[in-house]
Amino acid sequence: MAESFLEFEKKIIEMEKKLEELRALGKQGDADFSSEVKKMQKKIGRLRHDTFKGLSRWEKTQMARHPARPYAYDYISEMLSDFVEIHGDRCFGDGPSIVGGFASLDDKPVLVIGQQKGRDTKEKMYRNFGMAHPEGYRKALRMMRLAEKFKTPIITLLDTPGAYPGIGAEERGQAEAIARSLIEMASFKVPIICVVIGEGGSGGALALGVGNRILMMEYAVYSVISPEGCAAILWKDQSKITEAAEALSLTSEDLLKQGLIDEVVKEPLGGAHRSPKETAHILRRVIRRHLAELTEMTPEELKVDRRAKFRQMGPFTQ
Repeated sequence: MAESFLEFEKKIIEMEKKLEELRALGKQGDADFSSEVKKMQKKIGRLRHDTFKGLSRWEKTQMARHPARPYAYDYISEMLSDFVEIHGDRCFGDGPSIVGGFASLDDKPVLVIGQQKGRDTKEKMYRNFGMAHPEGYRKALRMMRLAEKFKTPIITLLDTPGAYPGIGAEERGQAEAIARSLIEMASFKVPIICVVIGEGGSGGALALGVGNRILMMEYAVYSVISPEGCAAILWKDQSKITEAAEALSLTSEDLLKQGLIDEVVKEPLGGAHRSPKETAHILRRVIRRHLAELTEMTPEELKVDRRAKFRQMGPFTQ
């Protein structure tokens, strides 16, 4: 994959290139550049810390969309073993924007479902940029019913701009497919852990987001609408994207304060794309901990816990 970085990462990338050049010079000649290398490493560390400590909500949204950010398959391959993918909704098609199947977490069976974006142009087209058609949601629901049947915990990895709003998707019942998923996820009697790994876009993400535990990666976002969509509706001005992101309060830190998620999963300094393997191992430990707690609950307790969780979200007045 071609090198890619965000505007606020530019200085860090430039300094890292200079560091590599300095190391190369040290290997080629007799001069000792070890002290200069150490100074440069410390300088890069400080710059990285300062840069990512002060990110705005819009910059965090850009991080959630980073082209090098790990996607569902990356987490599945690093966190789980013996993954067997399941295809097809048995009604219309496969819906490749959503992937999933049974796998093992510490030799224990789990069902994992993820929303998969594409890396290159060909895969982006195939995955429809992570925007699922109704057959994708129906495939996911078919898998979750199997997990319920076999008393297997469910893990979902959310990463989508939103459900696909095309005419064909609407004709095939996009809204019904999402609503059906919400209804049935609320009723399952197995542990469900949902993780927002990138973009949590509107109902397209919420369709797989009804869980006993809702987790978010540090630089993920979760919102009813994108900052671009919000700016277009409220201001009719795309230059207001930054203001829209601030108004939406869509970051993991925001949602934790509002009680809408249960935990923020820390990423390596600089974001998940800087060290995908380390990020996956961090998430695995967090999922393992929550799963251990949930497996102590009875099937009926799991259902009651999940429903109560969502009923308590948000302020209500009479």
